[in-house]
Parts: sequence; structure tokens; C-alpha cells
Amino acid sequence: METMSAIDPEQIAAAEAILGIAFTASEREMMAPGLEGKVARYDRRRERSTLGNEDAPLTSFDPWLGAGAPTGSYQPLMQLGEAGPLPDADEDIAFAPAWQLAGWIRSGKLTSERLTQIYLDRIAAHDGKTLACITVLKDSALAESRARDAELAAGNWRGPLHGLPYGAKDLFATDGVRTTWGAEPWADQVPDDDATVVRKLRDAGAVLLAKTSLGALAYGDRWLDKRTNNPWNLEQGSSGSSAGSASGTAAGYFAFSLGTETYGSIVSPSMRCGTTGLRPTFGRVSRGGAMALCWTLDKVGPITRSVRDTRLVLDAIAGADAADPSTQDMPLADWQDVPFEKIRVGYRPEWFEGRRVQAGDRAALAALQELGVEMVEIELPEGPHDCLMTILEVEAAAAFEDMTRSNADDQLQWQAPQAWPNSFRSAWMVPAIELIQADRYRRKMAGAFAGALSEVDAVFGPSFAGGMLMLTNFTGHPCLVFRTGLDQRGQPHGSTLWAPLAEEGVLFRLGEALEEKLGVASLRPPLT
Repeated sequence: METMSAIDPEQIAAAEAILGIAFTASEREMMAPGLEGKVARYDRRRERSTLGNEDAPLTSFDPWLGAGAPTGSYQPLMQLGEAGPLPDADEDIAFAPAWQLAGWIRSGKLTSERLTQIYLDRIAAHDGKTLACITVLKDSALAESRARDAELAAGNWRGPLHGLPYGAKDLFATDGVRTTWGAEPWADQVPDDDATVVRKLRDAGAVLLAKTSLGALAYGDRWLDKRTNNPWNLEQGSSGSSAGSASGTAAGYFAFSLGTETYGSIVSPSMRCGTTGLRPTFGRVSRGGAMALCWTLDKVGPITRSVRDTRLVLDAIAGADAADPSTQDMPLADWQDVPFEKIRVGYRPEWFEGRRVQAGDRAALAALQELGVEMVEIELPEGPHDCLMTILEVEAAAAFEDMTRSNADDQLQWQAPQAWPNSFRSAWMVPAIELIQADRYRRKMAGAFAGALSEVDAVFGPSFAGGMLMLTNFTGHPCLVFRTGLDQRGQPHGSTLWAPLAEEGVLFRLGEALEEKLGVASLRPPLT
């Protein structure tokens, strides 16, 4: 075991500039022996205790601020609606929303095996350009699809996801299937168990078709030695970190996909690729068996081609799980019959002013007003929200301590000031006191934001407006990002709805109505 040499006052003086504090010469003399003891304590922890990525801290993030989550039953949406006639063209089938595919399968108009083969053919034809899939499970997916068809023929329908092929971000453990985390040190990792959400989707009848790409260790769109591309513009990365889930869903490679978000990893690629992304309330969906980046921030959610699809997937994956202590059973209020006139939606007028505001954001705002909802100008907490990033940076560095210490971080292709290797190294210089202060500030902002939301049922705005992406990721609030138009380059643009904790139901109600009024969700990328 390597140990540090004796600490002298000059070393303390050199560290003070980074720590943002100043001591006197006599204070440094007094501190030095005690610091040597602390370093020895750190060495003993590393020598005598092994911590894996799966070992979460005992303290869990509580977005409810001690008030407790609501109790009650979660009622799945089992009514699919009329799917209509089955199209003749495979491409039209491939791009249909999951709820419509589900209707065709249940009625016998479409088999799971045929749908799986359609998606396999599209991946073979186009994924050489998008690079959305790390591993394609051709044989097992076809076998599972045949089994789902046989079950349905015998009268056993597991629910709306029965027979639907999907993609799972390659940080979810899959028994016997390579799970790379998008990073070279784990390129050959093969788990011996399934993540909780993978198991739940199998129980719901879904068919795992592909492990989708993620930016290395859940950041960006660069993985191993590749980059996942936007199917609307192959010269552009798909954004990330749920890069392949968004790109592949937009390209018609599967019925839906799973993503994760710590700070924008569902929202950002959904914006870039024109998909619909749901980031559920923190603790609604288990992260058991998923790579941990930040234990108090990571969330699991669906990426789809329609708002209703996000509800169908959430129905299957929500719920408490012993493998993730942060999870709770939360009810989902049904907003479907609530008149729009009784729904209050908060916004900030300046979010929709100026030349840089996208036409899609303004169109969605106008559509909300046409629905008859009550628009309420709200006040949001102000402050140095970027101090919250201390929590993300330190948690992530702790999750990958061994990679930094062993210099395995040198294997990652992306080496830049903003990339994880440099960020993890820099986090070692963060004072522990600053981490605690950032957490205290987080609680203060969570309370202030909850107060702002107490006057409305939802908030609407441009996805990256007013620091909402950062604030709501750190407070644990749910959001729904959905396509609202095309920009001047002909590429998709989306907007976002946010809601109070556990109130995803209002997001579905408003999101479906806006999707129908705007009429742009079904536009397809120009893959040839």
C-alpha cells in the first residue's frame, strides 16, 4: 500500500488556495500532525475495505424533505385505444408509437416475431450510420418474440408491452449479456443477473432487442471508440448520455427504450433526436442493477415516440425495490378526466421572449392557452444553483475512485477538461465542508421550489430555460420533454413540462393534448 510522506506546513499553505481559506503559520504547524493521522485513516479504509459500484451510501436523498411520499395504489393504464388498420409498409409499422403496436399485437394483426424482425432489419440497414446499439440480441430476441406470440395465442396477454421489442441503455445489468457502461475498462463486463427494470419489463412481456449506447460512464455521446449520431443529422452527435436510446428510438429501431438521467441525460438527447422522454420523480423507479453515477441524483425513465408510450412503460417499471433503498411505492393520480380549465400551469414570460426563442416553444405555449388551461406567472427561487454541481462531481468521483487511483481513467477515449477523467481528478480537491454546504443549499432550494409549485399543477417552458434542468434534477421533480416543432434547419425541437413530486399524471394529460394539437410527433428523420 502506498502512503503519503509526512505532511509539513508548506504543503498545507499550498493547498489553501484550492480550498479557499487561509491559515497562519502557527495554525499550520498545529494542523500537520493531525492531518497525517487523517491520511493514515484514509489508507486503512482503502486497505481493509473494498467498495464496488453497487455499494450505495447509507444516506438516501429524500425529495419529500421528511414529509413522506403519498400513499395509495398505482393504477396502470390498460386501455390502449383503437389502433386502427395495420399499415402495409414495414417502415410505417416500425415508426408507429408503442401503444399502437400494442393494439395490433393484441388483436392479432401483428406478431411480435414480425415486429422484432422489422426492427432487426432496420438496425442492420441504418445503425452503421447512427451507432446507437452496442449489442444486438438477435437470437434471444427472436426466441422471446416467438414465446410471446405463443402465449398470446394461448390467451395469456401480459399487458400493453406484451411482445414489444425495446432497447436498454448499456448501464443496466443483463444476465449473460455484455454490459459495457460505454467505457473501455468495462468493455468486456458480463453480469450474472438482470437489473430490476429489465426483469420487470420481461415480466410485462417486453422483448429486449438491444443494449443501447451511452456516453462513457453516462456522459455525452462518445462510447468506447465511437460516437452515436443524431438520425436527423448524421454529422451531429446524438447528445447524451442516453445517446443510443434516443437515437435508436427516433430512427425506428425498437418500440421504446430505457434511459437514465443524472443531469440532462434523458432531456438532452430527446431534444436533439426529437424523442419523448419522461424523467420520473426521484425514487419512483428502481436503479437496482444499474451503474451508479450519483446515488442522490440518478433516475430511470422511458424514451419513446409518443407521450402515451411513456405512461405505458412507467406502469411496468415503477415501484419500490429492496435493491434500491431510495424507491417508494407512490400512487399515480389520474388526470384524464380533469377539465383543462381547472388545470393551472406556471410559466415565466421571459422564457418566451427574444429572437433566440424557438418557434416550437411559442407554438406549444399558444396551444396550452388554446386548451383553456389557466396560465400563472410564477416566481422561482434564485441563487447560485451551480454550487449544486459539487454534489454531482464528488458523488461521481467517489463512485469511480478505483478507476482514478489505478489510472484506468487513461483508457477512456475522451480526455478533455470537461470529460469525466479530469472531472473525477479535480473532485479530489473539493473540501468536504463544501460538499456539506452544497447539500444544505440543496435542501433550501428544494423547499423553495416546492413552495413555488404549490400554487400550480404543472410548469411549462423551453427545456433549458431558467436553470430548470439543473434545479429540478437536484430536487427530484418529474419532467416530460416532447417534440414541439422543427427548427430552421429542419431538425426537431422540444419543450418541457415539469410537475410536483409524484404528479406525472398531469404531465401525461397535458403532454398528450399538446402532442395532438401540434401534430409534429410523427415526423421521421431522413434516414436513407
